Amino acid sequence: MIRLQDISFTYRHGRRPAVETASAEIGPGLHLLLGENGAGKTTLLHIIDGLLHPQQGQAVVDGRDVWPRNPGLQRLMFYLADTLDLPFRNLDETVCCHAPFYPNFSRETLDECLSAWSLDSKTPFKSMSLGIRRKAQLSYAIALHTDFLLLDEPANGLDINSRKELRRLIAKNMTDEQTVIVSTHTVNDFEALFDGIIFMTGSRLLFSMPVWEISRRLRFAVAAAPSPEAIYQEPDGAVFRAVMLPDGSESQVDLRLLYSAIMSPARDRILKLLANDGTIQ
Repeated sequence: MIRLQDISFTYRHGRRPAVETASAEIGPGLHLLLGENGAGKTTLLHIIDGLLHPQQGQAVVDGRDVWPRNPGLQRLMFYLADTLDLPFRNLDETVCCHAPFYPNFSRETLDECLSAWSLDSKTPFKSMSLGIRRKAQLSYAIALHTDFLLLDEPANGLDINSRKELRRLIAKNMTDEQTVIVSTHTVNDFEALFDGIIFMTGSRLLFSMPVWEISRRLRFAVAAAPSPEAIYQEPDGAVFRAVMLPDGSESQVDLRLLYSAIMSPARDRILKLLANDGTIQ
């Protein structure tokens, strides 16, 4: 379990907090961390991993404060940044020097991931293109089998088929006890795979919620004409996609529509519905 307790962080020369009074409980499953550029997503991941110390609040992982970066806790976590240069010549050297710190590392899983992308663990990182290097890093991150895996824009640099393969490899190798947070702008890469949504905008964490809860508190509908009852709606070709009041049924969460709705003037009403179990007070 990851617990964020009223976390605030401001960079030394920042004019406003990068993260402001963020609180959430994030359990096992795959969670999408969504928000616009500059919303504070990467800063939040740094705080969860213990790379940054919040000026206010506390990040607790597996019942322990992450800031001391205790080796006993760090062995349970791995953070793959959007841009990362591993300080080794190739993956074989990475496995030799770095993997021993992670007790659940699986060479079998690594070889499976590399084979799926036709990669060789002996290939020097410096000879790889951005996309190939990203595949190698993702293969290693998945093979570590950490209890907590933080991925910042993992699909950057990947082509369409490689993104499909990434989704398959994550789904195949995730366990029910594992917590994976994926910060992404390409939500369709993880459709039908995510269990929860963490939403940030303007440095504030608006909500962290399982998908099933969202589908119970909001209804997502498609119609041939606009609805006067819609909280938010937008045209999509010949149809209209709408966020509606709940009617007792569950609907599949439309992430792109939800994102647009929260970034619109309908935000306050939607957040009130999410906070009040689908009823307006």
